[in-house]
Amino acid sequence: MKFSLSVLLVLFSAAAIAQPTLVEKFQKIGTTQQAQQFVDANPDLKPALLHLTYGKDTSLIDKRLLRQKQGDIFSVGYVTYKVVESKESVAYRASYIFLDGSSLSPSQIDSLKKLIVAKANAGTPWEQLSDQYTMDGNSTKGDTDWFFGELMFPKEVQDAVAAHQKGEIFFVDVAERNWHYIIKKTYEDKVQKDVVVLKANGR
Repeated sequence: MKFSLSVLLVLFSAAAIAQPTLVEKFQKIGTTQQAQQFVDANPDLKPALLHLTYGKDTSLIDKRLLRQKQGDIFSVGYVTYKVVESKESVAYRASYIFLDGSSLSPSQIDSLKKLIVAKANAGTPWEQLSDQYTMDGNSTKGDTDWFFGELMFPKEVQDAVAAHQKGEIFFVDVAERNWHYIIKKTYEDKVQKDVVVLKANGR
């Protein structure tokens, strides 16, 4: 009897060891479709697919989930989460004055840059400066007039706007096209992030 009981305990222990944990199961899930299949097949774990958006979902756990990268798995208490899908983009908006290097000499461009910044720092409205100096026919009073993302402006412009803070004035030169910009960052960056998260009870 003791022998039989010992054998049963060993077999039970082996079965328990062989049973994959929830984290191990989550590691095998790579798509939203696979996550939905897991939800359908494991109702006892009370699984769910969460669709979260940055700025819209604001509970503490939602904010933590939105900070994670695609593929991240972590547990809070006895609940485990996996970020199955993550889509993120940042859009920028600024005011600018364009100077055409094919029509002006380098010294003229340098002089205009200094003059425009001095006037801006002295309080001249940017719209007025744009109307007076920009060379691209901008009809939005110097503003881009929309939040722009990749490929909407030269990469040099986008990278520079991303690197500066709201209110700063700076120069961007697109050397290969002989384009020159005086830019004032007028808006905070607009972050868009959407995640799909699989959650279930267990670890």
